[in-house]
Amino acid sequence: MRAVFDRRELTGPFDIVGDVHGCADELELLLAQLGYRVEWSGRDVAVSPPPGRTLVFVGDLVDRGPRIADVLRIAMAMAEQGTALCVEGNHENKLSRWLAGAKVKTGHGLQMSIDQMEAETPDFRSKAKDFIDSLPPYLWLDGGDLVVAHAGLREDMIGQTCGKVRSFALYGDTTGETDGYGSPVRLNWALEHDGAPAIVYGHVAAPDVQAVNNTWCLDTGCCFGGRLTALRWPERELASVPAALEYFTPARPLTARTR
Repeated sequence: MRAVFDRRELTGPFDIVGDVHGCADELELLLAQLGYRVEWSGRDVAVSPPPGRTLVFVGDLVDRGPRIADVLRIAMAMAEQGTALCVEGNHENKLSRWLAGAKVKTGHGLQMSIDQMEAETPDFRSKAKDFIDSLPPYLWLDGGDLVVAHAGLREDMIGQTCGKVRSFALYGDTTGETDGYGSPVRLNWALEHDGAPAIVYGHVAAPDVQAVNNTWCLDTGCCFGGRLTALRWPERELASVPAALEYFTPARPLTARTR
């Protein structure tokens, strides 16, 4: 059963982290910058947040990076202790189907998740699948003033959970066509947002945070050699760390990626 999306009773403050894609080294550095303490004991991890703060992941924890299982460990441990929230990303959705035994295409970095998850125990794979399957398509937070969805959400969809809404939250708004790089042609739904509530998302990488009409796209392409970025809420302050490497070559140059 999926978690409830309506968490308006949670007022933060929050630290919202963009697409991690298996980049655990950079995630640990970003958490340290934000005041979180990460301690490992073998494969077990404990994360201590600054007093009162809650981490929120925008999804796409998996695929492409070198430490996918460790990113899941951090998110799962924090979620279990109530210090982190996470929404489902399209990459989690596909990994869950593989974990369930379905035949899936292994492009866009999924093969890296498969290779790394096959090295883990069956118990860990089972717990990871349960965690992914529990994730809501979006979160409605802070008295209604904040929405976090992997690929964004139109204001008229807030409060709904039908298949169309879930698809939008995971994949965004597209024309059904593909561009010269084989990527979906996207419609810029943020241009029509009236400014309330704030909507924070990821999914489409760009060199810098894309802030339009009180929407914030935090995917700054860490796995592509860019940066891992977080938005502090309600302060509306950005924090980021550079990627150590280009872990995965994008289908088109990061500088050419647009919303």
